Amino acid sequence: MTTLRTGTQTEIEFTVHKLTNITIHDSKFRILDSFFPIFALSKTRIMSKLAVNYLGLNLKNPIIAGSSGLNKNIENLIELEQKGVGAVVLKSLFEEQIKFEYMKQMSQYNDTYAYPEADDYIREYTEMNEMDKYIDFIREAKSKLSIPVIASINCISSSDWVEFATKIEDAGADALELNIFILPSDEKLDAKEIEERYRDIVDAVLKKTKLPLAIKLGYHFTDMARFMTQLSWGDVKGLVLFNRAFSPDIDIDNFKITAGNVFSSEAELSTSLRWVALLSDKVRCDISASTGAHSGEAIIKQILAGATTVQISSVLYKKGFGVVEEMVEFLNQYMDKHGFKTIEDFKGKMSFKESTNPAAYERVQFMKHFAGIE
Repeated sequence: MTTLRTGTQTEIEFTVHKLTNITIHDSKFRILDSFFPIFALSKTRIMSKLAVNYLGLNLKNPIIAGSSGLNKNIENLIELEQKGVGAVVLKSLFEEQIKFEYMKQMSQYNDTYAYPEADDYIREYTEMNEMDKYIDFIREAKSKLSIPVIASINCISSSDWVEFATKIEDAGADALELNIFILPSDEKLDAKEIEERYRDIVDAVLKKTKLPLAIKLGYHFTDMARFMTQLSWGDVKGLVLFNRAFSPDIDIDNFKITAGNVFSSEAELSTSLRWVALLSDKVRCDISASTGAHSGEAIIKQILAGATTVQISSVLYKKGFGVVEEMVEFLNQYMDKHGFKTIEDFKGKMSFKESTNPAAYERVQFMKHFAGIE
């Protein structure tokens, strides 16, 4: 490939007679007509100051449409790209759905698989060829979008469902996000056993696919810093902090369990912000911040703490897809205001790497705030 440079950051790839690739760097696209009329435009790549590399993928900006029900509709994905997101994470396929399909195909399903309520839910939710539909959706998304498409599986074990990871790779997904949430509610399991379950899932999936793998985790760990740091030592390319579990509520008149706090609030930003800042200098992979990012300011805070990308979901439900444009514009203005040329210029600027003991650092800040100690 031959590269011509004119000193700007815009990069365009051309195919000469569909055989030779030439890359021309210039922000004035009219040069194409003047100097290269025979070139067929094959791909345009804007090297924006907002560009980041996440999981080895080039994103035009750090804002990702996180996995949600909005992302199961191709029209929504197209609009999200148009509004400016850097990547999309498809709606998760649940391990139970995959298991159910395998069991149906093998005629081995029986009522002892799960408790009755779960059995009824899965039977109702899962349609014939559920996995094939997901694979077809990945292919459609890849054919319609130019931004990275990240598949997502919500899982709790390393059983036969991991075979599906190979199909996801074959369908053309750019990466795979595993949303793992094992609630430490079993009094017979100690912390080590629970952590081993997480590792078993990750190891099993890595054996089935070469896709970049991101692990979306909760914060119910007794030694989270050690566990997540060790998790990053292997082939995991990213950690997503944090997943958002179902929050139960009680209907006191009808005596039913209901869903509470379906959407995140801006107040929830602080939990992920703290751990992004604590871990970003320690882990050997990318961090994608999740939960509580409802504004451009929140995006910037997470990047300052050390996040490579920030995932948004609830705010898309609350404010609509136009909020993405507002976030991108806010990020641009912030960088201009402070003279930052790239995201890397301020990524991690407010992490805790200068503190040898982050717990002591936070204790000092606590005392300053509540005791007035300077």
